[in-house]
Amino acid sequence: MSNMSNENTTGQAMKRMVIGIVVLVAATALLYLVAGDGFYLWAKAIHVVAVIAWMAGMLYLPRLFVYHVDAEKGSVQSETFKVMERRLLRGIINPAMIVTWVFGLWLAWKGFGFQGGWLHTKIALVLILSGLHGYLAGAVRKFAEDKNEKPARHWRIVNEIPTLLMIVIVILVVVKPF
Repeated sequence: MSNMSNENTTGQAMKRMVIGIVVLVAATALLYLVAGDGFYLWAKAIHVVAVIAWMAGMLYLPRLFVYHVDAEKGSVQSETFKVMERRLLRGIINPAMIVTWVFGLWLAWKGFGFQGGWLHTKIALVLILSGLHGYLAGAVRKFAEDKNEKPARHWRIVNEIPTLLMIVIVILVVVKPF
């Protein structure tokens, strides 16, 4: 891909991201005005949907890496994986993480005043999950440049981390053990 094509793709992605943020803010403001006191439940529903989308992507992306490792560099299969990984990251995982954080922080403030050991632990675990998100985003870049050096076994292990974090986070939210 030429440098001009990369700049065009980046510009288009930035434009889509800005449009998405504007639409999210406008829809949230409208929902807040229409729902009034019921907005908290709507925010919770949006947060849960975003978490599900984020987790789906976080579970699928390392699995794509497992298969991508075995594809010969420059092959049609490898190039297809690159497109799939980029689209998954930019189209689902990144927006879902942003919505998760925005609504999650609002819920933590509005519903709990940022109080509670369980909430602090949950936020710490979500920070770790966000760090893993960043690690996977870097891996997408390395795969796109044919510079991945990690074996399939590494990606199989990484694939389990979001699941473990999710289990603990769900238990903290539902049980609130401390």
